[in-house]
Amino acid sequence: MRFTKTLIIGASLLALTACQGQNNTHPETTPNNIVKLNAENDVNVRINDWFNAYDEASLKRYPERLAARGIKERMDEWNDMSKSFYLEGLDRRAQAADELKANFDRADLTPQNQLSYDIFLDQTDRMLEGRKWYDYRYAFNQMYGTHSGIPTFLLNQHKIENLEDAQAYIARLQSVDKKLGPVIKYAKESFDKGIAPPAFVYGHVLRDIDNIVSGAPFDDSDKLNLMLDNLKKKTEKLNLTEAQRETLFTDAITALQNVVGPAYAELRTELQRQQASASTDDGVWKLPNGADYYAYELKMMTTTDMTPSEIHDLGLSEVDRIHSEMRDIMKQVGFEGTLQEFFEFTRSDPQFFYTEDGGKERYLSEATDLINIMKGELDSVFIQKPKAELEVRAVEAFREQSAGKAFYSRPAADGSRPGYYYANLYRMEDMPIYQMEALAYHEGIPGHHMQLAIAQELEGIPDFRKYARFTAYTEGWGLYSEFLPKEMGFYEDPYSDFGRLAMELWRAARLVVDTGLHDKKWTREKAIDYLVTNTPNPKGDCVKAIERYIVMPGQATAYKIGMNKILDLRAKAKTALGDKYDIREFHDVVLRNGPLPLSVLEDQVDAYIAEKQ
Repeated sequence: MRFTKTLIIGASLLALTACQGQNNTHPETTPNNIVKLNAENDVNVRINDWFNAYDEASLKRYPERLAARGIKERMDEWNDMSKSFYLEGLDRRAQAADELKANFDRADLTPQNQLSYDIFLDQTDRMLEGRKWYDYRYAFNQMYGTHSGIPTFLLNQHKIENLEDAQAYIARLQSVDKKLGPVIKYAKESFDKGIAPPAFVYGHVLRDIDNIVSGAPFDDSDKLNLMLDNLKKKTEKLNLTEAQRETLFTDAITALQNVVGPAYAELRTELQRQQASASTDDGVWKLPNGADYYAYELKMMTTTDMTPSEIHDLGLSEVDRIHSEMRDIMKQVGFEGTLQEFFEFTRSDPQFFYTEDGGKERYLSEATDLINIMKGELDSVFIQKPKAELEVRAVEAFREQSAGKAFYSRPAADGSRPGYYYANLYRMEDMPIYQMEALAYHEGIPGHHMQLAIAQELEGIPDFRKYARFTAYTEGWGLYSEFLPKEMGFYEDPYSDFGRLAMELWRAARLVVDTGLHDKKWTREKAIDYLVTNTPNPKGDCVKAIERYIVMPGQATAYKIGMNKILDLRAKAKTALGDKYDIREFHDVVLRNGPLPLSVLEDQVDAYIAEKQ
């Protein structure tokens, strides 16, 4: 394989853990106190103080969020996963929204602070609306959950830079039951209310549990358990005495045997109880008030009021359009046959896949090269660029069988940890080379790494906006970032361009199958067959994707809806501004405010157009 300007053959979610935190025994500074302290200051200074105080007070309630931002506080604690803590958090948020409205007149604020004001209240409304659907999250599934979140957090976010950090790591092992217990209770109560994932999910989660509690000291294997091995490798780099290392190792083994193992055994028992009578129905239509719940999820994920039928029809239309463009590529490469025959050719011919022997290392190396090549071209289309570094990694072995095709983890705000683009290389036949390029752009640069890193590096806006979650914006940008390089001169090989179209087709087909599953009562098998027939992805890809959409209703619709909105707004700006249009400025408008609901993004673009005119 060679490189010219490019390589010639080139999920965030609303998890249960994202909205729950830790105990509230620590004193906090309230936003209202800050307002009083700075009463004589300009209103725009005061509101920024208020937002910062709110974010700091909220952040301190969640030890794992502190770690995610690179803050070494409360390192021996987990987030509190209880329902009471979740509800208390909603009450705090509602109180904060009342304080905001009582203390500040929106008309007195700068445009940037008006935006913060509006987003804070909009987020509050969405959070409070979610109270009704608290029981509807599938606490344990193959995509996310506390069972896999525990080792993932310890391996990737718990820093061990000294003895105290290592002792805090062990303290977390010693309290894993406190972390898992409330979620097991939640899962049990939801199941007893008729709210649970379909039967196929349980096998995936039980397999993951087996992987997590494998290795010494859980069995006689010569291989250490992943959490013990992680501690060992990190402490080997520290300046510790042998006695200190031995004590840490012994304490960790004791915690794994006495706490971690029994906690996961309790989870296993509960999941096996549920598995015995789990439903084989797949969509959330099966749940009590399932139609209303799905409408809520679509609204949350897309930040639009599109109905399931509108989204379904959009998907069918986009699939037809992309199929037409793919037929043009078939002619270009001289393939004779139907589009479905071309799909079979691209999903099965050995030239499109690396072998297991050395293929994983080659894939990671070439994906890194793609990103580095793109870095050199950014100035032509962007004003701002991320300061944080990016690293391409393979998904860890303990979760690679269940995890998605690729995903991104943002960097630490203090620069101590880079952003990670994770490629799932469990089966190389599920990672065609012709899609490598589009995946690298989506997860890395100019995609998720660029957008998310820039957001948290922004100055002059409150932290709650830097870390806001609007799936349609974030994933819409990721999908747009697959298309933008085409205009920049990348995807020079037709198969590489086919890979780009295949990725867009995948997101268009999601609109069809997600609404099919959750609104039109499609079965898992019907949805899988639709993807196999209408996309070039291998069946394993299609199975894993449908199983993801089943446990994350609505999430998959956000990508294409978000991309289409960005493209529509770009066309609007270009038409309105004519010779004054600058794509670098347009991208700056999209990125300079952090994540936004799509309607608010449109307001920002309209303001930019008016200003330029």
